[in-house]
Parts: sequence; C-alpha cells; structure tokens
Amino acid sequence: QVYFVESGGGLVQPGGSLTLSCAASGNMFRTTSKAWYRQAPGNQRELAASITNGGITNYADSVKGRFTISRDNTKNTVYLQMNNLKPEDTGVYYCNVIVDPASPHISWGQGTQVTVSS
Repeated sequence: QVYFVESGGGLVQPGGSLTLSCAASGNMFRTTSKAWYRQAPGNQRELAASITNGGITNYADSVKGRFTISRDNTKNTVYLQMNNLKPEDTGVYYCNVIVDPASPHISWGQGTQVTVSS
C-alpha cells in the first residue's frame, strides 16, 4: 500500500505560480512512473502530468508549456511547478502512480487545493 501526502496548494492570482509537492511511502513509488492528477469542481479527475522513472514527461494539452513535473527518487517525492496559472487550473491536485483516474478502486491522498482567482 502506498500513501501520498500532497502539499503546496493555495490561493493565487491569475498569472501566478505555485509548486506542489507529493511525498509517498513505499519503495514501489521510487521505481514507477508518477503523475499529478487534478479534479475541478463538478468534473472528473484527470491526468495533468506524468514522469517515468527515466525522466520522460508527458503533459495534458491544457498545461503544456506552463507546468513542469519533476521527481526526487532519493526523497520519494514528486513535484509540480505551475506557472502562468489560469482560473481553469482551479481544483484539487493529487499525485499517484499511473492509474485510470476514473476507477473507483484507486486509493488517493487528500490532495491539495489550488484556487486561481483575482
């Protein structure tokens, strides 16, 4: 069982930046691909960004060029640097391994709230 603790969210104005962190328990997390997901109010959870253990990254079209995912395997931590934030980036952000975000069988942490508003 892997447990996730997300942090770093907050209230930011449009155009602002935030850096999210996710600390995970369990050795499996060190050697697998990792991802950040987000859930906007009234919407399903969706993949925002992912990174393989070899460092290959992938981003949702809506965040390309603005978000950067990185990881520190020595700390079992994954990060999401978010720049030029937009109101549509508002939501709860979660980390996990690569999963189907719509599956009801996936365990999630509490997430961290990101609110982009003037």
